[in-house]
Amino acid sequence: MVVGGAILTVRKLKMAQERARLPEWFRTRLPTGELQKKFNETKATVKENMLHTVCQEARCPNIHECWAAKDATFMVAGQECTRGCRFCAVGTIKSPPPLDEGEPAKLADAISSMGLNHAVITVVNRDDLEDSGAGHYRRCLEAVRETSPEVTLELLCSDLAGDLDDLANLLDDLELEVFAHNVECVPRLDRVVRDHRASFAQSISILVEAKRLRPDILTKSSIMVGLGESDEEVTEAMQMLREANVDLVTIGQYLAPSERHLSIDRFPEPAIFDEWASQAEEMGFLGCASGPLVRSSYRAGDLLASATARLRTGME
Repeated sequence: MVVGGAILTVRKLKMAQERARLPEWFRTRLPTGELQKKFNETKATVKENMLHTVCQEARCPNIHECWAAKDATFMVAGQECTRGCRFCAVGTIKSPPPLDEGEPAKLADAISSMGLNHAVITVVNRDDLEDSGAGHYRRCLEAVRETSPEVTLELLCSDLAGDLDDLANLLDDLELEVFAHNVECVPRLDRVVRDHRASFAQSISILVEAKRLRPDILTKSSIMVGLGESDEEVTEAMQMLREANVDLVTIGQYLAPSERHLSIDRFPEPAIFDEWASQAEEMGFLGCASGPLVRSSYRAGDLLASATARLRTGME
């Protein structure tokens, strides 16, 4: 027992030292007053409806800020993923339980009671299903739209195993503001970072086809840094996304969820994130969120609103 306790103490000390080595800019402010009230309301609704949110599952550092702003990201189709990407905090399972047929209704009821401005619906990979879960994702979005027509919707989708027919069935006549799919890392690091069934090329093909099928929907993707890439590779990946007609991009620092995940290679300074944001503007992206604490759904509603405003201005 003493030995076990000593090992546990050493592990805790190691984790504390890792946290202590985080750069000074990794600080978040907790909401107060009315913002704290809104955060608590969102948290209570999520708990009451037994919903899974990426905000919690992925241990997002911005959960207080986004929930207080009435933005939330919900994860559907289960709590565990059929893939084992080496950066992700979500659990992995080879044979997940059957889909919850009542999930669309529960999700819709929760969102309608939360007073959200923008909802991101993200998914776990379901490689065990014939359509990779596309039909279920669609039913969830349709249920939310029916009960909350005023809420803008964003789907952060899987790559659907690269099946473009499943993508077409998902997007056909679907009322949606943003279709997002993350490339996650620069192409060179695919095999290091992502599950062997995923790739930058496959992700790009999904984004290209989504824009071809639905040019009226904004497309979006995200890149993590601190995994072993160079600054130049990030710029090149951004350019590849822009050439795929992706409208919105987010860039954020990778933080290892545990000691079992990939270790952090570097911490680019905030000024470098600002430079990538400037490059995104020059490349023609309609919107970019770039910063150490930025995640793919960070203030997603604000990013959509600013992009929509830019589109309107361009049309006038």
